[in-house]
Amino acid sequence: MYLGIDLGTSGVKALLIDAGQRLIGSALGAIDVSRPHPGWSEQDPAHWIRATEEAIAGLKAAHPAELAAVKGIGLSGHMHGATLLDDQDKVLRPCILWNDTRSFRQAAALDADPQFRALTGNIVFPGFTAPKLVWVAENEPEIFAKVRWVLLPKDYLRLWLTGEHISEMSDSAGTSWLDTGKRAWSESLLSATGLKERQMPSLVEGTEAGGQLRSDLAASWGMGSGVVVAGGAGDNAASACGMGTVGEGNAFVSLGTSGVLFAANSSYLPNPASAVHAFCHALPDTWHQMGVILSATDALNWHSGVTGRSAGELTGELGETLKAPSGVTFLPYLSGERTPHNDAAIRGVFAGLGHESSRVVLTQAVLEGVSFALRDSLEALKAAGTTLSRVTAIGGGSRSRYWLKSIATALGIPVEIPADGDFGAAFGAARLGLVAATRADPLSVFTAPATAETVQPDAALKGAYEDAYQRYCRLYPAIRSAAV
Repeated sequence: MYLGIDLGTSGVKALLIDAGQRLIGSALGAIDVSRPHPGWSEQDPAHWIRATEEAIAGLKAAHPAELAAVKGIGLSGHMHGATLLDDQDKVLRPCILWNDTRSFRQAAALDADPQFRALTGNIVFPGFTAPKLVWVAENEPEIFAKVRWVLLPKDYLRLWLTGEHISEMSDSAGTSWLDTGKRAWSESLLSATGLKERQMPSLVEGTEAGGQLRSDLAASWGMGSGVVVAGGAGDNAASACGMGTVGEGNAFVSLGTSGVLFAANSSYLPNPASAVHAFCHALPDTWHQMGVILSATDALNWHSGVTGRSAGELTGELGETLKAPSGVTFLPYLSGERTPHNDAAIRGVFAGLGHESSRVVLTQAVLEGVSFALRDSLEALKAAGTTLSRVTAIGGGSRSRYWLKSIATALGIPVEIPADGDFGAAFGAARLGLVAATRADPLSVFTAPATAETVQPDAALKGAYEDAYQRYCRLYPAIRSAAV
């Protein structure tokens, strides 16, 4: 048996698979996000441990014998978080999360240093880890002075699980401290933010062993000794392992809290000017590119909160037949945007509202706005040298067929829906645990699921969608200028 633990923004998911990769069961533990100031987003790492224990307890109650047979554990988690520890491994402050934008000035200053783009292959985004540490140094110097370790969120869980300070390539590539081509920490980039390489965890590949489960935890969970904990992966790379998106030309679109257009690459293809992320994959000598938008289902959930209707009710009101855009345009920049704008200050907007603009029209505009933001990412990937012919849909938002039709039509490529099953980050993490424990060939393990359905672009609405996308594109500079 193999266990995947995925630390998400809103909860921890623990998932069990057997040696044949059949799903045995899964359980959840909830986590809240603290937003003490506009643009801030934090979590207490102690809540990650509590949520993990809750998820494991759920599995133990339902599948005690299977949990006892676990030989390998894989980890995945939300990326970029700054988890700061002292020399006793005590947490110094709440973790600053991926969607926290307070360090936008520090990010701009680092990005102006040419070595960051040259070595990391990426813009220094405000959500990345390095500018967060500069913010702490400038605003909380007494805390910065005590920092002995900087860990990413899933690697803080690893420390609790194993007692080891270890990370892996895919997650570390999102810090702005990794030489992404060489797959190693850059002393010069760390020095530019006032840190030393000794403050960073050691690095392994995601498919390699990254510690062993502590004997006391193994005993309390009913497991034996020698349980291997894999290097694991950042959440998107783990999802790619779950989806089999590891070979050149394979891609997926993720509709979660954020939205991701992910493409696997057999070589390192940086193009920072496009605002596409170029990161290491979880497999050795493999990389990937991502276009990332900060609000996907988050935008629909915001709309749900405003209207007092559930997300399911809102999308259900649209029906199954894709409609032409109404003329109401929504920019989903509720907490800033990454690809392609790298703009922490911009905020969302409805444009083109009239007396006739009903709740259904606004819901349609929200879904289209996210679809067009993903189209922005597709255009950025093209500029970075990657052309996609189809994508597979994952994430909670992919349950809406209307939304998938909108995305397929906005992107102009088919969207495939996988057959029933759980192929997300927790499943990918479990696969990584299997590979690390058995030393199996990753390519034989990371296979793609069968396709249950293919959503084709609506040819009849191609022109209407293109016109609406061009309206969408014209709005950003106008809104940005007004905001300035």
